[in-house]
Amino acid sequence: MASGIPRPSALPPEFADALAPRAGRLGGFGARVEWYDTVSSTNDVADRLAWEGAAHGTVVAADFQESGRGRMGRTWHSPPGAGLYVSVVLRPERLLAPGGRAPLSAASPVTLTAGVAAADALRAVTGLPVEIKWPNDVVIGWRKICGILAEGAAAGHAIRHVVLGIGVNVLASAYPPDIADRATSLEAEAGRAVDRGAVFAELLACLAERVGRLPAGRFDEVLEAWRRLSPSSVGTRVGISTPDGWVEAVTAGLDADGALLVHAGGEARRVIAGEVRWPAPGGRLNEDLHAARH
Repeated sequence: MASGIPRPSALPPEFADALAPRAGRLGGFGARVEWYDTVSSTNDVADRLAWEGAAHGTVVAADFQESGRGRMGRTWHSPPGAGLYVSVVLRPERLLAPGGRAPLSAASPVTLTAGVAAADALRAVTGLPVEIKWPNDVVIGWRKICGILAEGAAAGHAIRHVVLGIGVNVLASAYPPDIADRATSLEAEAGRAVDRGAVFAELLACLAERVGRLPAGRFDEVLEAWRRLSPSSVGTRVGISTPDGWVEAVTAGLDADGALLVHAGGEARRVIAGEVRWPAPGGRLNEDLHAARH
């Protein structure tokens, strides 16, 4: 075992049992699953394994993350046993058509594909009306239920591998005050118990199916599904971060490259990275932008 990586435990039976009937859909995803009771971050462990040569589709999952993280350097709340904390090793040569690049902007094929796959999986297992909020937050209403973080490692000027981290809130949990009104869980929304193993296995199966079609140039399918799953991407008042500070805008859809289109200050803009502030539950966008400016 590599220095700094704890020794993995046996995959819990509920997870192994759920993977078995989906084996034909996994396409190599989950052929190697490293399960840990506790890690600093599943992305950290997956990155170490990737540098050691772990294959495309290698999965790292944990019951508890001590230092889970999300986009923009935020912390991902990861209480023991309350969620799914999963990272997958992806190899660029298995992601895009020959000669294609694997950029890791918020609008990249990897991040948008992961958002669609996560939404597909959660809808399939729970029947809940899950949607996507650009670029890849999976939500019910305006409350976040799943977050996605893609991190790349470079060798020279090329991406050597991508680690795709996905966190899902499964059980109801006491969220920190700063996210309590923006987070929810599958069980809280469904009003019943949800099988973590089924969510885990369906997530990997949907991800394998979506990612597996990217090298054939099927990103258009992802964009079509993403638009269908994201009604907020058209006609929603948001705040966008610019070099001059926060600006109010109205969403106007997604372009063919996955960038968010907005109208702000009388002009059209493309958002490919950075931060977008969406209305909080209760529609407090103005308050949020005022706080951000100060």
